[in-house]
Amino acid sequence: MNISIAQAKARFSELVARAQSGEEIVLTRHGKAVATISPLPNHNVEPGTLIGALKGRVKISDDFNDLGPEWDDYVK
Repeated sequence: MNISIAQAKARFSELVARAQSGEEIVLTRHGKAVATISPLPNHNVEPGTLIGALKGRVKISDDFNDLGPEWDDYVK
């Protein structure tokens, strides 16, 4: 969304809410882009929602903890 700085002043709270929900707002002066209001990375993620996010999508091999033969000289 493009909006002039003058219009943005009057709608600042609305624009922040839109950015918070993922939209990027481009501020213009005399029709030229000069700045953006954008969401922070991972800002919309609720605390705790990343735990278990990959459940069922990642497979760990049964021999994951087994050391290869290159470790034979170090582990006895």
